Amino acid sequence: MQNKVRPGVYINIVSAPAALGRTGTRGTAAVALTLGWGSPKSLLTLEAGEDPTAKLGYPLTAPELLLVREGLKRASKLLVYRLNDGVKASATLGALTATAKYSGVRGNDISVVVASSVDVPGSFEVSTRLAGVEVNKQIVASIAALVANDWVVWSGTGTLTASAGTPLAGGTNGTTTNADHTNFMAALELADFNTAAYPGTDATLKGVYAAFARRLREDEGKKIQVVLENYPTANHEGVISVKNGVVLADGTALTAAQATVWVAAATAAAEVTESLTYDAYDDAVDVSPRYTNTQIIAALQAGEFVFTPGPGVARIEQDINTLTGFTPEKGRAFAKNRVIRVLDGFANDIKATFDAFYLGKVGNNADGRSLLKGEIIAQVSAQQGAGAIQNFDPQTDVTVTAGAESDSVYVELNVQPVDSVEKIYMKVTVN
Repeated sequence: MQNKVRPGVYINIVSAPAALGRTGTRGTAAVALTLGWGSPKSLLTLEAGEDPTAKLGYPLTAPELLLVREGLKRASKLLVYRLNDGVKASATLGALTATAKYSGVRGNDISVVVASSVDVPGSFEVSTRLAGVEVNKQIVASIAALVANDWVVWSGTGTLTASAGTPLAGGTNGTTTNADHTNFMAALELADFNTAAYPGTDATLKGVYAAFARRLREDEGKKIQVVLENYPTANHEGVISVKNGVVLADGTALTAAQATVWVAAATAAAEVTESLTYDAYDDAVDVSPRYTNTQIIAALQAGEFVFTPGPGVARIEQDINTLTGFTPEKGRAFAKNRVIRVLDGFANDIKATFDAFYLGKVGNNADGRSLLKGEIIAQVSAQQGAGAIQNFDPQTDVTVTAGAESDSVYVELNVQPVDSVEKIYMKVTVN
């Protein structure tokens, strides 16, 4: 505004016009598990490369974390929900009571050693050990001076009593119900994620997970996918149905239900320009069970995600979801997960940009709608530049007009996602 009264130089520095949003980062998968340690009934975040011992009680190599390990083979971030909550292990050492921080059987592997301190006369060294390995040590003069650590919470008053090693006992995992999975989905709905896996076989729960994906995609505008075993009847682009499992290099055989975690992680981590067709399952050397050519064709036609054997590997036959009931609104392209990733990524990015920069901030007039149109064009053009979309014409393929009400906007957008080459037909003529 050129409305100043006093003499002087008035400089206003602004950004050059540019897209406000950017393509979102994929790679977050989620799973609910029955575990022997960890904060119950809550989502725990594990980053790729992170040591999960303090959060889940075991190193990543432990058999108890088999499915966590499978998920972190591909996911950059794994959201783990502990379904169960049992009894906390505990032990009494004179006036001191040591109670495991969390419930579960892992608490029974904790022990406490109390010995007179050599370095600080009149004090004690209190050592917390997990499976015989020291994980915490404190030098204190009394029980009141002890501080809770990642494994044990202390209680009691008075003087410490020496102990060569007192194990905690009584820890249990507890049980889980279908309601725990419902609570997982309620917590997950508030988080940012790309895929969720249900590594179980309960038919009722598979239906609940499928309905969860459908509702989030169609009612909440949150474009996610869930991965289930042997559930092609979902007939929806938001549901991937894994038909068989794999055999790992160490001989571990994973069922189709267990393989859902890796599939969810691989799907979440795949870029919008990437197809998982013929991709190899990490560290797998075979599939279980194997299927004949006829059975594989039937599975693909039914919308099933199938692993097939190669020389020392297990490969994804085709990166598809369960959608088989094609309509004019959802054609065959919607059955391809690469196409879904392109469309979902765009929808999620536009929603995030609109929520952050436009909602309640930009006027619903020609100028405001022009800004929104420019944002959409910028994001689609970025995807076209990345090879995710082709043949986009910003002059004819997007329109932004006023909606039916004064605070609404109506957008029409035409895009053509790029699929991957999966079939090569060759004619060879020999003269």
